Amino acid sequence: MADERDLRVLIVEDDPMTAEAHADFVRRVPGFVVAGTCLSGHDALEKFESFGVSGQPVDIVLLDMNLTDSHGLDVAKRMNAKGYGADIIAITAVRHLQVIRSAISSGVTQYLIKPFTFTIFREKLENQRDFRLNLDGAGAGSLATQASVDNALSALRSVSSGRLPKGLIEETLTAISGVVRDASSAVSATEVATALDLSRVTVRRYLEHLVKTKQAVKQPRHGTPGRPEYEYRWV
Repeated sequence: MADERDLRVLIVEDDPMTAEAHADFVRRVPGFVVAGTCLSGHDALEKFESFGVSGQPVDIVLLDMNLTDSHGLDVAKRMNAKGYGADIIAITAVRHLQVIRSAISSGVTQYLIKPFTFTIFREKLENQRDFRLNLDGAGAGSLATQASVDNALSALRSVSSGRLPKGLIEETLTAISGVVRDASSAVSATEVATALDLSRVTVRRYLEHLVKTKQAVKQPRHGTPGRPEYEYRWV
């Protein structure tokens, strides 16, 4: 991916076979790599800190709630206190509402209940990537806009099959369609992103949907040799 690097995933699970199964699932999802597996909370905190200090912090932690030496909630709180910016997805058989509420207040962004299928697992990982891209798209130190916040939060929601692909929302599609339709000439993803104060990665996904549904056409922009930037024109 030109605009995205592989996201580093740390797996925290006290059952070795389950930990390896989760690692295998991660390897099957493009754009994600296994940074390490941990069988205890103590080991997880040590590796988490080691990765951060080395300048290669993990992006996502898959965290079991019932560990042999500690509770996942305590591990989540201590990881978030480190300030490395990792997102935590709880993976657990625990269904108690109080634990779920506490997990959310501890910084857990998604809660995946065992057992689950690979399809659901993949969706959670991809939702988390979309969430990070929407928040990070404006660049470090930038102020968030309402649109970027709404898009980031919407990415975490599982979307039932319908007219739009997973991760796309109607309001943003309408706004992007309007910019392309009203432009006097073809526009690039960068130009649309600037006009709406969204990330270019987000805008490009909507533009590709417009092309796929034959509402817009895509062509290389003249004057950009080598690796051309593409532009889009309303049909």
